[in-house]
Amino acid sequence: MASGDGRRGHQDLVPLAALISREMKNEKMEKPTLKYGCAAQSKKGEDYFLIKTDCLRVPGNPSSAFSVFAVFDGHNGNAAAIYTRENLLGHVIGAIPRGLGREDWLQVLPRALVAGFVKTDKEFQRRGETSGTTATFVIVDGWTVTVACVGDSRCILDTQGGAVSNLTVDHRLEDNVEERERVTASGGEVGRLSIFGGAEIGPLRCWPGGLCLSRSIGDMDVGEFIVPVPHVKQVKLSNVGGRLIIASDGIWDALSSEAAARTCHGLPAELAARQVVKEALRTRGLKDDTTCIVVDIIPPDSSSSLPTSPPPKKQNKLRALLLRIKSRNSSSKLSKKLSAVAVVEELFEEGSAMLAERLGTDDTAAQSTSGLFMCAVCQVDLAPSEGISVHAGSIFSMSLKPWQGPFLCGDCRNKKDAMEGKRPSGVKVA
Repeated sequence: MASGDGRRGHQDLVPLAALISREMKNEKMEKPTLKYGCAAQSKKGEDYFLIKTDCLRVPGNPSSAFSVFAVFDGHNGNAAAIYTRENLLGHVIGAIPRGLGREDWLQVLPRALVAGFVKTDKEFQRRGETSGTTATFVIVDGWTVTVACVGDSRCILDTQGGAVSNLTVDHRLEDNVEERERVTASGGEVGRLSIFGGAEIGPLRCWPGGLCLSRSIGDMDVGEFIVPVPHVKQVKLSNVGGRLIIASDGIWDALSSEAAARTCHGLPAELAARQVVKEALRTRGLKDDTTCIVVDIIPPDSSSSLPTSPPPKKQNKLRALLLRIKSRNSSSKLSKKLSAVAVVEELFEEGSAMLAERLGTDDTAAQSTSGLFMCAVCQVDLAPSEGISVHAGSIFSMSLKPWQGPFLCGDCRNKKDAMEGKRPSGVKVA
């Protein structure tokens, strides 16, 4: 761009290599440091977790690194939890177009998470196993945290100053009125377990199947209105950072979000995870598998914010006292300053179970390198005549365009219809 007088001197030009180097240096300096720890106690052997800190948005480029932390709480066996741990990340990454810059990558991530969850569920159900799992899946890229969840495992954020917020929504029929209404509208029945004499006991469950959750991965023996479509929330932390606590319901049945954060204040991440598990067991005992991951997102210069070098050995007592007072005042001022700027910016949040709402409207959606269209969920190639718009069937709504993408293959379209109660569960439509 030209300068104010319409001229630009050669001395202002910067070599491209220098610009790239500068950008990489700035990105590195601005990125927070991650410290994490995990602790668990097993009763049924159905809790699993994933920690992967060497993921790359751009293959071969370390400056594009992001991290994944996840907890999977299985039920009716551990097969679904194991399968989800091994495949969900790959399915999410496979749903993101290649060649995107970081900002575009983060913008399409919520939609890719929806596709990845649904694909994982669809492929696991093909195995014919009846187990299911919750999934709380957290991606940390710089200061941006994106969380997708089904079930009742939970992720909370504890920021500077003690503000604790939930980044997930519990999909328990007992507690979630909206989910109860969605399940019954889709053809399921919600009620308690009936015993001899007609008495009802226990939490609300969905029938057929008797599951207490309204969303999960797997569970092929229950109605397809138990959906794998995740609630997704994306936030951007201030450069003060924060602490994430990701845990299965063995923790949250014993501790509130605030209590879990409070019980490990001041502890490093590894000790914090152990302390949360210890406190949950002290409160409730080992009645369920308990798994906790603590992730600290730390400003890169935090270690230099307070003096670390020891004072000289020889100094008079008055000078030493004055130095301590000055250091204490500086720490107090720094703490107040950090608390004042610990603002979390919400970038995205959506919890609808409807794929048409979650996958959006896209004129150019999903073209593969072969020139064919791709299914927005399972990423298989489609000829133009094979793809079915995710909006098809809503032709009477002028706000939707059923001729536009994203498109689904016939199999994924059938799954979408079943999840929305548009055909009986388990019936395969030719």
